[in-house]
Amino acid sequence: MDTMPVQAARPAAQDARTLCEAFQMTAAERPDQVALRTPGDGLTITYAQYAERVRRIAGGLASLGIGRGDTVALMLVNRPEFHLVDTAALHLGATPFSIYNTSAPEQIEYLFSNAGNRIVITERAFLPQLRAAIGRGASAVERIVLVDGAEEGAMSLDELEEAEASGFQFEAAWRAVEPEDILTLIYTSGTTGPPKGVQLTHANMLAELRGTSERLPVRPGGRGTSFLPSAHIADRWASHYWCSHWLGFTITCIADPRSVVAHLPEVRPTVWGAVPRPWEKIKAALEAQGILDPGALSDEHRLAIRTKLGLDQVECLIAGGAPMPAAVLEFFSALGLPICELYGMSELSCCATINPPGRIKVGTCGPPIDGVEVRIAADGEVLVHGALVMAGYRGDPARTAETIDADGWLHTGDIGSLDDDGYLTIVDRKKELIINAAGKNMSPANIESRLKEASPMIGQCICVGDRRPYNVALIVLDPDACAAYARTHELEDGSAAALATREEVTALVAAAVSEANTHLSRVEQIKRFAILPTDWLPDSDELTPTMKLRRRSIEGKYAAEIEALYT
Repeated sequence: MDTMPVQAARPAAQDARTLCEAFQMTAAERPDQVALRTPGDGLTITYAQYAERVRRIAGGLASLGIGRGDTVALMLVNRPEFHLVDTAALHLGATPFSIYNTSAPEQIEYLFSNAGNRIVITERAFLPQLRAAIGRGASAVERIVLVDGAEEGAMSLDELEEAEASGFQFEAAWRAVEPEDILTLIYTSGTTGPPKGVQLTHANMLAELRGTSERLPVRPGGRGTSFLPSAHIADRWASHYWCSHWLGFTITCIADPRSVVAHLPEVRPTVWGAVPRPWEKIKAALEAQGILDPGALSDEHRLAIRTKLGLDQVECLIAGGAPMPAAVLEFFSALGLPICELYGMSELSCCATINPPGRIKVGTCGPPIDGVEVRIAADGEVLVHGALVMAGYRGDPARTAETIDADGWLHTGDIGSLDDDGYLTIVDRKKELIINAAGKNMSPANIESRLKEASPMIGQCICVGDRRPYNVALIVLDPDACAAYARTHELEDGSAAALATREEVTALVAAAVSEANTHLSRVEQIKRFAILPTDWLPDSDELTPTMKLRRRSIEGKYAAEIEALYT
């Protein structure tokens, strides 16, 4: 793979004032190209069809009284209908927002009460949760629309598309949308409390897209995937706004995120990215096949591996959401697949810094994108300024004022540093730094990254040591590595629960902990550890939907195991 930036054509949407205008420009430029599809072409929608259905759905929403400033809730898996209904709503000047599909009724009720939406668009699988949430009485929801057929008490998407309001003027509606109108709400994962509703404007996202395109100049008309939750800023930015509305890609919607790697050979993406875990799993799978040092392979062999993975035509690979172990970045770079690690958050419309293709510095998140300023406060906190900074938290002026100061600088809550070239390195979350009993400040994320680098058997881990005499770790085995280990050793049961208690597996993990400790200062080292006979899944007590550690929840749930390590 060429590690230098491609010379990309100028996107048709470059001069758009809103995402509505960006979509209309892109759809007009490439009407016959497939815009949205499912694996195996089970469903394909061209840009001309996309634009026509957006017009019809917008008319149907208008017939239900949805207009500029209204909110529309979406609870859908990654499917083409998400893109259709979201884009239709924003053409009315409305604010569509997504709900994590694993949300409990009380969590949904909280979001609805904050957003004030009267409409929710969903599918049959989520009706029980939604009806339970609506039945709690706090929400203003009046109508449920189903994208997968009709049901008693709910309207079908087909019915909505046929229900255009009398006298509705579609073009006048989308041209009336202003850059400062709220484009979407992104509800934070809630690792430290109730979710906050991040309000992003059309202007915010257009600033993000222009900065992104300058840093990652990929060719319009390429191919990408949508597999991360649409409730998270990463999927909305990458697949929905940037690759679809802005660049006119063909987007393959993958309903089960666990299967995305298996679909890459069919999709042949030209841009692809993920949180660290999929990258770690691909690396572990290749190593299990004996590919330990890609740099030692011939060019032909490395190309064959990239082709088998479906990554032989990528122009850009990205990673974010959590720190990526350096060993993973170096492995893929040696394979001819350099990954541009980035830094961002919902409050910044996604990315604030991105490693430039051809000038990647492993261990950093790259320099700021165009239009963004980054500085480090006296206490080490990362501050960001620019047009991509959110409009504020919905209905929460106090927390907005705590986060954005009077000069417009957003206080990220992350601790970091800038090198002489302006590349940002993130140390840890400000509130998650460990201060041990002797007053030493440490980054648990750095320690955890070293542990995971040391062995593919370590799937997840958490370092504990705040106000303690030494650091300990809870370790969860990787299910794929467990299965491979069981096959190699001819064991009938390759589950994490079965292997966690085997002495030889404990010895392997102990060796990995010892190896990790050689890269850590004495006070940072893990003195004791416990292997938990379980798996930590996305959107659980242990992990957010994007696989960030829920530290407080973990420390509460496994308090007995932690205390035993200090006994």
